[in-house]
Amino acid sequence: MTSDAVRIPADGATLAGDLVVPASAGAVVLFAHGSGSSRLSPRNRAVATALQRSGLATLLMDLLTEQEEEVDALTAGHRFDIALLSGRLTAAIDWLGGHPGTADLPVHLFGASTGAAAALTAAAEKPDQVRSVVSRGGRPDLADDALDRVRAPVLLIVGGEDREVLRLNRAAADRLQAPHEVHVVPGATHLFEEPGALEEVAEVACRWFLRAAASGFGPGSGPRSGSGPDSGPSANGA
Repeated sequence: MTSDAVRIPADGATLAGDLVVPASAGAVVLFAHGSGSSRLSPRNRAVATALQRSGLATLLMDLLTEQEEEVDALTAGHRFDIALLSGRLTAAIDWLGGHPGTADLPVHLFGASTGAAAALTAAAEKPDQVRSVVSRGGRPDLADDALDRVRAPVLLIVGGEDREVLRLNRAAADRLQAPHEVHVVPGATHLFEEPGALEEVAEVACRWFLRAAASGFGPGSGPRSGSGPDSGPSANGA
């Protein structure tokens, strides 16, 4: 397994990233963190570690430069700029396609909170490169009309006690034309801090990516909507 600190060029900016490629990796998962977070998100890193153990490469990256993060901390002016964030992700997808360690690997996206909207938008912009998308406690509604253009299979993971976000995810799922599921983690709130909640996120995400990497998805495959109890609020955090 190789682990490297990398620098990713994106529209005049240079973004920090952490790339881990297990031996014989079959795919790479690009992470998009949520508002007010970074590539150091402990929840995303925990999920990434589980994916690496299953033989998937991972790239965790900052979506903002240090200067942009300073501005955002004061004004929240960048965290909901989905066009900016998704543009950074599409640049990273292109970078992965040119990097020697990942050039031959299919790309999958994992987005948290607002990062999920950016991931879905990037998937709509890169239909030939993005094989699947997973959202954790995401705001897919912020992807707006990009939802209608996503072609990659989508898994929306939401806490059962995250009621408002669950409602927004189910509404977004109704708009998706691609194969999709809504997976509800019973008793979990927005940050999945409850015992076993984040482990369940990692397990179902890993299953989803491995299934997609093995070409287990096709047109019309997978449920068209999810199941589980409606429950609890939140809109940001990673």
